Amino acid sequence: MTKPELAIAIYDVAHLTGEFLLRSGTISNEYFDKYLFEANPKLLMAIAKEFSLLVPTDTEVLAGLEMGGIPLATALGLETGLPLAFVRKKAKDYGTRKVSEGASVEGKKTLIIEDVITTAGQLLLSAAELRANGAIITDALCVIDRESGGGDKCKEIGIILQSLFTMTQLKESR
Repeated sequence: MTKPELAIAIYDVAHLTGEFLLRSGTISNEYFDKYLFEANPKLLMAIAKEFSLLVPTDTEVLAGLEMGGIPLATALGLETGLPLAFVRKKAKDYGTRKVSEGASVEGKKTLIIEDVITTAGQLLLSAAELRANGAIITDALCVIDRESGGGDKCKEIGIILQSLFTMTQLKESR
């Protein structure tokens, strides 16, 4: 599947209209339901192939953010062979009490994987937690950038955000 074909497929499968409350607290009249494209093996594999072209060469660990970043990171790990860390929104209060499970991020160049970015609120929180656990984070990947300031907020804390598509690109694909 070519990248333009992938844009059309994501739009066709995941674009919804109506009234949606976003994590940022804003209301939107359109929404990309990430679970609809992540639950489609063909699309997930195509996304992983495109993501693999954007992975910095010095990346040692892929960190998939709960919940949508986890299937994306897993698919990308299968594509690249890189180890995975699964990052919770909040450390559990039992068992290992870790915010990150799987591969260790301590002292490792860690690439954050996320699905859709609006203001990057969860990415910023997770990056702080991962850095507190010794991760070296300079880059993040997302499938869709809603172009609502998330990239600028990432830049403020030293993270370069790359997206497969912006919301504008997806809408223009149709």
